[in-house]
Amino acid sequence: MKRIAAMTLAASLLTVPALAAPVNQMANHETAIGANTKGGYIEHKVTGKATVGYEYMDRDEYQNQDAVYLQYDLIGSEVKAIGGYRWNLPGDKHNAYIGAAVSTPKVFGFEAYASYVAGKDFNETQVGINKNLIANIDANINYHNFKPDEGHHEDGVGFGLSLKF
Repeated sequence: MKRIAAMTLAASLLTVPALAAPVNQMANHETAIGANTKGGYIEHKVTGKATVGYEYMDRDEYQNQDAVYLQYDLIGSEVKAIGGYRWNLPGDKHNAYIGAAVSTPKVFGFEAYASYVAGKDFNETQVGINKNLIANIDANINYHNFKPDEGHHEDGVGFGLSLKF
């Protein structure tokens, strides 16, 4: 049954609109690699509190966007400060950004999260649920809202898979 669920989620990656990286709770020195509806990410928890990452986003109306970021655990791993830099925003702009994320502890393999980041020329909100499928593979479903200062905003429901090691 778990294999069928994983295959169904993987197939759905090709059919649903946009999304950013989910908020992960990770152990010290753990790495997560993920693919979502229209993008992917890799992140590594470099210390007990700091996670660095790279994200690629395939936007519908705009250029593909790349971002590097740092997440810092403020309260356990459930409340995080976020800082980063994003390239290829609408109008060929590049922005540093800050934000925050909150997540719930895992209950029956599920964890819910919400994140908000904002730069000079955009803001972005995401809410979602991560579900552990098997040992080190998580599935994600989320709602994402990207609002650039120039152009149309983009929102939608997305799906993704993450591998942690």
